Amino acid sequence: MGLTHEWYNLNTVGLPQKVINTIQSARASSTRSLYDCKWRVFEEWCLQEGHISFQCPVGVILSFRQDLIDKHRAFSTIKVYLAAIAACHVGFEGKTASQHPLVCRFMKGARRLLPVSRSLVPFWDLAVVLNGLNMTPFEPLEGADMKHLSHKTVPLLALASAKRVSDIHALSVHPSCTQFTPGQTRVLLKPNPAFTPKVVGSCTPFGIEAFPPPLVSSGEQQQDLLCPVRALHTYMDRSKELRLNDQLFVSWANPYKGKPVTKQRLSHWIVEAIALAYTSQNLQAPSGLRVHSTRGLATSWALFKGVSIQDICAAASWSSPLTFVRFYRLDVSAPSVARAVLGTLLSQSSTC
Repeated sequence: MGLTHEWYNLNTVGLPQKVINTIQSARASSTRSLYDCKWRVFEEWCLQEGHISFQCPVGVILSFRQDLIDKHRAFSTIKVYLAAIAACHVGFEGKTASQHPLVCRFMKGARRLLPVSRSLVPFWDLAVVLNGLNMTPFEPLEGADMKHLSHKTVPLLALASAKRVSDIHALSVHPSCTQFTPGQTRVLLKPNPAFTPKVVGSCTPFGIEAFPPPLVSSGEQQQDLLCPVRALHTYMDRSKELRLNDQLFVSWANPYKGKPVTKQRLSHWIVEAIALAYTSQNLQAPSGLRVHSTRGLATSWALFKGVSIQDICAAASWSSPLTFVRFYRLDVSAPSVARAVLGTLLSQSSTC
């Protein structure tokens, strides 16, 4: 389960093994792994300083965190270290290390010394990226290689759903998890039942509507190249022969061909797709691209296009509208997030 010292502390209280396992399951496996890694760093630091990590006085904990500040670590990093220490340390008089008055005051001071800055302006332009996804090497989709087909499908799905990379990573091609309606007018997706979401209760099925073919000047209809349902169906059909398990997105490159990709690799695909969309139009790809900006841009554009904040929070698995507002610092007041976001390029071209 990870966090051995947390298990030890709970065991000394006399709790049964099954109870301890349930308590430790309150955190996602990735969180437990991260805390375990941070705790080991603290353990090594205490060993060098001659202290017992899980029983050290509060002054030792504060000195370690001051060392992090002196090394110019971000405030968010210091918070993670504190959470890991609080999970494994025995605490003080029935309270965790993070609840000690001196620790609380230290964190307030650290926040003032290390102000959190978050850019409210995305590093990339949504219309430019969507336009690039309509061009070579992403189109024609049926003739694109698996690399570019994957690079187009993942960002379209991310933009259409406003989901976290971890949520997209948990999707499966199993018939019980991915279902297309007749005519591919809609797809219903739900994560693998074994997936533990970051936000408890957010692991719910979600549907994406197919974009109707737009009318051209002659009155005929042409395929919507930004339809996420079309891209997803094509990707699943093309990846059938090489996939080795039911995870939706698999590697197309040797020696991992057909094997499930990691969350980090999915993040790289999205960033690479954004950069390639720029270069395909002979534009300089912006620096500092981050995959989380896709989620932020999707929710922000949906809000701009008139989608209610309740629908946005439900689609993006935000715990509450207040969480959404505070994260993006928005003043909040299309029935579909996917249409609002991916339809941006079409609406802009029609008004020009």
